[in-house]
Amino acid sequence: MPAHDTHLWRPYTQMKGAAPPLEAVRTHGSRIVLADGRELVDGIASWWTAVHGYNHPHIREALVAQSEAMPHVMFGGLTHAPAERLAARLAALLPGDLDHVFFTDSGSVAVEVALKMAVQLWINRGVAGRTRILAFREGYHGDTLGAMSVCDPEEGMHRRFGAYLPAQVFCDLPRDAGTTAALDAALARHGRELAAIIVEPLVQGAGGMRMHGPETLASVARLARRHGLPLILDEIFTGFGRTGTLFACEQAGVTPDILCLSKALTGGTLALAATVARTEIFAGFWSDDPAAALMHGPTFMANPLACAAANASLDLFAREPRLEQARAIGKRLAAGLGPLARLPGIRDVRTLGAIGVVQFESPPDLAALKRALVARGTWVRPFGDILYLTPALTIGAGDLDHLVESVGAVVREAASA
Repeated sequence: MPAHDTHLWRPYTQMKGAAPPLEAVRTHGSRIVLADGRELVDGIASWWTAVHGYNHPHIREALVAQSEAMPHVMFGGLTHAPAERLAARLAALLPGDLDHVFFTDSGSVAVEVALKMAVQLWINRGVAGRTRILAFREGYHGDTLGAMSVCDPEEGMHRRFGAYLPAQVFCDLPRDAGTTAALDAALARHGRELAAIIVEPLVQGAGGMRMHGPETLASVARLARRHGLPLILDEIFTGFGRTGTLFACEQAGVTPDILCLSKALTGGTLALAATVARTEIFAGFWSDDPAAALMHGPTFMANPLACAAANASLDLFAREPRLEQARAIGKRLAAGLGPLARLPGIRDVRTLGAIGVVQFESPPDLAALKRALVARGTWVRPFGDILYLTPALTIGAGDLDHLVESVGAVVREAASA
């Protein structure tokens, strides 16, 4: 039976026999301070969110000011300046006419809303049967029901739920002539039942940090247009500078029909997400019929505190050199991690923007790797067969060197074991 003192149920963790988690008591810069006084250099920016580092004074000041004025108010029938301003700023930054912003609380829910938008768009147009989504193998889009259904159905963490999930259509990413033709054929074969295509641009994040070039994304967009399907881009991981441009889709010159954002939207301070649609999609819900409205409305939608934090984060992107910092981090990761590719047991080393990945030939002892990394004063969370770095874009040179050197040492130890 479970222990009576096991009150917290932790994410992605078998609670029976689980090692006690480390207790964090404070953060600063790119560091996490533990209760025992140790400091760990954070190599993954708290699941890719803290792009400006921890405790940035500009974001903190915005939160304090907003908390004094109005921490929260329902968004049904009311509006407020932080949300209005944030929506307008996102629309101005995003490519094309991605002008219509629907706020939610998490990346998974942002994906849920995108899927609902796509399916309801066809319903509103009077077209029946368009209820399935074409997604890509090795992808990951979140933990909620719809989001799970478009994750990799075989290798992903949600494969046990297969019988419970909506049945979607899966293809390989179009990396060459053969896979492009296969995608084209699948779209033709399933065209009358598909509502949209969803893809992570440039990097399939939690599915294994698998990277593809802008030409692959451009091929997906071209085929979506050819078959008359809305294209959903999941930029929850890649958005806000992580790939070296503000949004990954910029590198392929692609404007999706629907785009999902979260993670770094508030600079890693509060939960907030956005599903942003082009005018053509929004127009499909503009009607005299109340039933044609988008039927979704989270309780904490457009929370003023979170919107204030996101606006402050955008201020920092506007006035500080985050994209240049991302590119500089990428160069250091490439130089420092690249030589590890020659070690036995290492399948690949790859970098893109401020992302560095070491992939093993087979899954390593993850618990041992984590312990070794903590012992070297770093906070890095390897999973599957990869060990990766996605540090804050503001990380100092010394802390970045420490991360790279620690990962190198741990990988070399594992390779020689």
